[in-house]
Amino acid sequence: MQTQEATGNEHVSLLHGAGGEMMNALIVDVLMKIKNKNVGGIGLESLDDGAAIPLAQGGYLVLTTDTHVVKPIFFPGGDIGRLSISGTVNDLAMMGAAPLALTSAIVMEDGFAISDLRRIVASMDEATQEVDAAIVTGDTKVVEKGALDKILINTAGIGFVEKPVRDCGLKPGNKLIITGTIGDHGIAVLAKREDFHFRTELRSDVAPIWHTVKAALEVDASAITAMKDPTRGGVASALNDMARKSGVEVVIEEDLLPINQSIQAAAEMLGIDVLEVANEGKAIIGVEPDSVEAVLSAIKKTKYGRNAAIIGEVRTGKRVLMTTRIGGTRFVDAPLGDPVPRVC
Repeated sequence: MQTQEATGNEHVSLLHGAGGEMMNALIVDVLMKIKNKNVGGIGLESLDDGAAIPLAQGGYLVLTTDTHVVKPIFFPGGDIGRLSISGTVNDLAMMGAAPLALTSAIVMEDGFAISDLRRIVASMDEATQEVDAAIVTGDTKVVEKGALDKILINTAGIGFVEKPVRDCGLKPGNKLIITGTIGDHGIAVLAKREDFHFRTELRSDVAPIWHTVKAALEVDASAITAMKDPTRGGVASALNDMARKSGVEVVIEEDLLPINQSIQAAAEMLGIDVLEVANEGKAIIGVEPDSVEAVLSAIKKTKYGRNAAIIGEVRTGKRVLMTTRIGGTRFVDAPLGDPVPRVC
């Protein structure tokens, strides 16, 4: 994709923040021009879920940061506070790092309700305690009313790992696990935002999933070849990114994808491909075939892994395919962006 295609008329659009090919092009064309000092580990050039900095005494310090602008700020299953902590914890987890400490920077409009702020901070605290981490420093700013949409939160996190897991480590023969149902977050947020009413309340999956990932690593860390959380752009974007970076072909089976019936029905009614919808409490994990059943069993025993499933495998090639229920195979392309903007 050329620069002009990535940036349209040289202006940023919502698609540039939606986790698909438009965002990737913007990052490569503009943000990757930052002159980096090589610290000897994994840096910005890798476009992984975080940076990994080698320590003199061994192991790696993993650092990640994220900004959250979800609309609405309260939705079934969570709020912007829980989302901010979960997003950062999960980025650390995708590199195999145990979360240690987080920062929190909150920017609010003049007139923002303090009762809402208390509720958001309580959610942040609860999510942090779930993974035995701590918010250790932060910042607060207030801007003029109308200068932003109510509130935004930036969080950064640090963790430690002996050897980082990369999102580019898939190998032919690997099996692919998804740690739970897909599409829950994006569809739930959209339904709340647009005041859609369905027979069953749609709930976000937003959660800090370090303990789920930890359970997989404890079975056999050497058997975990790659991990990525399918946030903006969903499973389609994450799998394409993993396949492209790893130089492999990924084949998933439609019948094996865990999808809540209510989410599937809502997505079909709205004309949205659930594979392209953001998740905020799931991981895609590449596993060596000899260990995949043991890893899946361990994940299923955790709070957020009960609906985990093996969804496909890795082959030689350079694309993402899905075998369908009706027979045949279709390409799963990376979306231009998440069809549901402002979900994280």
